[in-house]
Amino acid sequence: MVDVKIISSEFSFDGSRLSILYSTESGAKVDLRSLRNKMKRTYPNCRVEMRQIGPRDVAKIIGGMGACGLGKRCCSMFLTEFSPISIKMAKEQRISLSPSEITGMCGRLRCCLIFEFDQYIEAKKRLPKRGKKVVTPKGEGKVVDVFPLKNAVLVNFGNSVTHEFEIEDLEPSEELKALKKKTQENCGNKGGDDCECRKEKNDN
Repeated sequence: MVDVKIISSEFSFDGSRLSILYSTESGAKVDLRSLRNKMKRTYPNCRVEMRQIGPRDVAKIIGGMGACGLGKRCCSMFLTEFSPISIKMAKEQRISLSPSEITGMCGRLRCCLIFEFDQYIEAKKRLPKRGKKVVTPKGEGKVVDVFPLKNAVLVNFGNSVTHEFEIEDLEPSEELKALKKKTQENCGNKGGDDCECRKEKNDN
């Protein structure tokens, strides 16, 4: 019984049932039949139920200030169910993996890690990946960082020179090269003085 903490107890509206909520530090199942029998003798007209709950449910019931500084925890304010949270959600949002940064008061990963996760994933789909070459108003460079919520990327032009650009100002370098190659091939097949490639060469 040392490992058991009684978190809450409540009667049903008609007083026919008494529910006792408890948790354990280890999360392992414990035998509380002796306690339940004692409660039955104390409340002979009630059906006594012993329910074990997890650390997130404990935090929801107890309440208190959130790890982020909010006066009340999200689980106590508005969460009606607990979604699965993974360390991948923190990595995708580039949140520090320090336990103090991603761990809630319940000792588990913070529920808020899932709040903007889908938006980050959708935003990153529209942005070029790190290491990809792109064409910008300042020339061709390599993407060294992405900012999903700003819909922008950081481009390196060599010699530690970097500039931030929004997605509307970028064009994939590989696609432009492929398009130019295809255009030249078409011009070579068609021939003629009106070919754009020939015009470029003549202008040069």
